[in-house]
Amino acid sequence: MKNFVVKTIANAAALLVAIWLLQDITLTGDNTGKKTVTLIIVALLFGLVNFLVKPVVKLLTLPLFVLTLGLITLVVNALMLMLTSWLAGVLDLDFHVDGFWTAVLGGLIVSIVSWALNIVLPDSKD
Repeated sequence: MKNFVVKTIANAAALLVAIWLLQDITLTGDNTGKKTVTLIIVALLFGLVNFLVKPVVKLLTLPLFVLTLGLITLVVNALMLMLTSWLAGVLDLDFHVDGFWTAVLGGLIVSIVSWALNIVLPDSKD
């Protein structure tokens, strides 16, 4: 359970950095509390998409991973971020990623920040 909470916090912080750096990734709301709750729900949604959908997409695009020496990972991460944005729209959450190239850059930022935070934050393997 602790590992789940740590990963959710890391996802939320990584998404927040991407929102802060890129003007085409938006998180809107009436007040800070609503934005915080929306960010946590989007982080949970992003984690769920990465847990359920990403392995299937990686398996289906395995030849492209080999052919591009792993650079297709940027596209897969962008697609996961765009899927999260679409699901957030379906769930009436105020999170939006505008455009594929924004999603590519946002996916790169989220990956780097999540990686760094998962190294720094405690991880229990109990």
